[in-house]
Amino acid sequence: MAKSDMAPPAAVDLTNCDREPIHVLGTVQPFGFLIALTADWLVSRVSANAADFIGLSPEEMLGKPVSAVLSADAIHTLRNRITLLRGPDAVERVFSLALMDGGPAFDVAVHFSGQLVVIEAEPASHDEMEASSTVRSMVARLGQVEGMAAFLRDGARQVRALTGFDRVMVYRFSGSGDGEVVAEALRPGIESFFGLHYPASDIPVQARALYLRNIFRVIADVNALPVPVVPQLDPAGVALDMSLCLTRAVSPIHIEYLRNMGVGASLSISIIVEGKLWGLFACHHYGPRLPTFAQRSAAELFGQIFSMMLESRERAETADYEGKSRQVADRLLSAVAQDNELLHNAAWLGDIIFDTIPADGVGVYIDGRMVLSGLTPDEPAFAAIVNMMNRVAASQVYTTDSLGSVLPEAAAYADRAAGVLAIPLSRRPRDYVVLFRAEQLRSVRWAGQQDKHVEEGPDGPRLSPRKSFEAWSQLVQGRALPFTPAELRVAETLRTALLEVILRLSDSVDAERQRAHEKQELLIAELNHRVRNILSLIRGLLSQTRDSARSVDDFIGTLESRVHALARAHDQITADRWSPARLYDLIEVEAGAYLGEKSDRVRLSGPNVLLTPGCFTVMALVIHEMLTNAAKYGALSDSGVVAIDWRVDEDGSLLLDWTESGGPAVVAPTRRGFGSTVIERSIPYDLGGNAEIHYRLAGIEAHFCIPSAHVVAVLPDSVAAERTRSPAPVAAGLLNGRTVLLVEDNMIIAMDGEDALRDLGAEVSTAASVGRAREALALTPVDLAVLDFNLGAETSLPIADLLAERGIPFIFATGYGDGLDLPARFAHVTLVKKPYSGTTLAQALAPVAGA
Repeated sequence: MAKSDMAPPAAVDLTNCDREPIHVLGTVQPFGFLIALTADWLVSRVSANAADFIGLSPEEMLGKPVSAVLSADAIHTLRNRITLLRGPDAVERVFSLALMDGGPAFDVAVHFSGQLVVIEAEPASHDEMEASSTVRSMVARLGQVEGMAAFLRDGARQVRALTGFDRVMVYRFSGSGDGEVVAEALRPGIESFFGLHYPASDIPVQARALYLRNIFRVIADVNALPVPVVPQLDPAGVALDMSLCLTRAVSPIHIEYLRNMGVGASLSISIIVEGKLWGLFACHHYGPRLPTFAQRSAAELFGQIFSMMLESRERAETADYEGKSRQVADRLLSAVAQDNELLHNAAWLGDIIFDTIPADGVGVYIDGRMVLSGLTPDEPAFAAIVNMMNRVAASQVYTTDSLGSVLPEAAAYADRAAGVLAIPLSRRPRDYVVLFRAEQLRSVRWAGQQDKHVEEGPDGPRLSPRKSFEAWSQLVQGRALPFTPAELRVAETLRTALLEVILRLSDSVDAERQRAHEKQELLIAELNHRVRNILSLIRGLLSQTRDSARSVDDFIGTLESRVHALARAHDQITADRWSPARLYDLIEVEAGAYLGEKSDRVRLSGPNVLLTPGCFTVMALVIHEMLTNAAKYGALSDSGVVAIDWRVDEDGSLLLDWTESGGPAVVAPTRRGFGSTVIERSIPYDLGGNAEIHYRLAGIEAHFCIPSAHVVAVLPDSVAAERTRSPAPVAAGLLNGRTVLLVEDNMIIAMDGEDALRDLGAEVSTAASVGRAREALALTPVDLAVLDFNLGAETSLPIADLLAERGIPFIFATGYGDGLDLPARFAHVTLVKKPYSGTTLAQALAPVAGA
């Protein structure tokens, strides 16, 4: 078959596409005839071809009682069938019924049309096929099919096997009204229509409404002359409503439509899911064809069961998806309830929500603060999107697959955000989590151009049938893959739950403020105490370093290393740590702050233990105070040593022993200060453990027990092996002949970094922002790079991506310590913590520099 045969998949029975009611045609197809009866069973209307079937003309029948036309047995049977009619659109059928005594048998259908009873009859086919048995077998085979595509394809095969039509298509409507052939079964030698799209105008809204009422439609012969129903109007001037008539004829427009594509007969079965027209089984035959009454009844029944099976499959898929999504949502809500700062972490939110609702990027807008992750517009564009949503849907989930259609300037970034799903996080029009989907460029194959020609006809302007159905392609731009109804339901669940969490957090603010006020006096006093201690410690570092230094350079280097160690120790004590951490690291950092290269005077022994974040903070305070006392008054103030041994007992509790030896004689303190209170009470009070300290003459001994609830794991590797490792020496000329890009937004830190890199032999190009870094890369070839991760209101990730594309090695620097969460694509990149020294930079750059 030639491409010119391509056509829309279903019959559209319209006299005028723009007028109501569309079902008033007043003619029938000649394969059967029609009789309409009033409430008192008088013949009200008759099709003009009745004489061809029962030998009585309309003049002999109109106004007569039905008993003068049909036999008593036929009337009895029809009355019984009419009593079974339930609902406004019900139809009952009778097979092989003799309408007149001694006359031929007919297959009959009966239904109500307003106050009239409509009887339609066609010569009995005497088809002995049992519809229910046939359909049961078809449904059983269909139930074995796995996957939606195979289910639709097998449904088309079943309908073709039953009806014998040359082509059977499953035609699905989209939300915008146009349709697509999503499955097909056809006679060999016929060109496929699979994948073709048809505009909404091919099956207008009025026709779809009729397909919901009358789910089965057959056109037996497009060349057959229609037969009028007489009289066309009743005495009140009302035409017969033929919406449910099986024999209803076809409008001339549609006849021309079918002839243009060479179709001789058509049949359609509505596919209705959740009360809406999902699509059609659309059947074409390239010659006249009328399946038997029994075959049509079976096909109609199969269509109804197919619709229910399709609805069941879609609901099962949706339920499975929503079930998995609820589990992800529960994890999200649990995490946010414990730490509301996670709402500002776009990368974390993106990872969690992407597991629930697939998207390409996520933006979070809370209290005027914007965070973006993945494929997203920039911050000014995001702010404009939020303002738009505040106008159109501030308190409900909002979605569109074409953002440019509601926000024209969004067309400029459709490649990143053509579709959005916005989840409000507050009752006021302010806070949102917004999912973005990028533009999905695709070519849509239309069966002929969408635009139809409007012609002036006897009934006024009307759409003319398309005279060519040549496949016509259109590139769809500016649209994303739409968010599904299931995804919107999940989004609404997330909105409700997140709003509840935020309201609870808001309600707890007053209580938290009260608790904070109660602690304020204590915190101020403690801060004053700590500041004095820190100032004293810095003064001591300066003094000790000055006394032992042999030169100015030696003094600067030694002081720098000690300040660097002190900063790391302070970070261990005060930073929020939300992942398990190693006891070994805690002690190493604290010891390094005091002893530097002599840190071997603190001897460690024990398994590699991971502690919970809360426990780690408490232990950091305790170890800090113990080492402070040892450095001031105990073994570390002289030539002694501190032995710290720990083990995990049978119930999983951590037992830690502290033993000092070789130092000055110990005298128990006469005054209990804050440090002693921390040592003796922190572990029992905060962790539910035990703490003992003994001031023995030979040295202090302490014993601590941390309950198993705070011990996350015991790693298999040994801390003793790590203790003996030392970094490999780095040559002073490590970066000779290399050009290093230093991206740092703080001028003082940038100057120190430049000096350190030049000491290693490098040429340095410095930039304070992403834009300046791009300019530097465009002007100067670069061999290595040191990137400060946070550059004010932006990050250096765009530069990292650019360097990665060019194959240029780099490291990150940060002042956030271990709290920085690098994207997965840069998880392997070395991260240097501030403040960093020249030695630290050299050790970090050595691997990437090839040393």
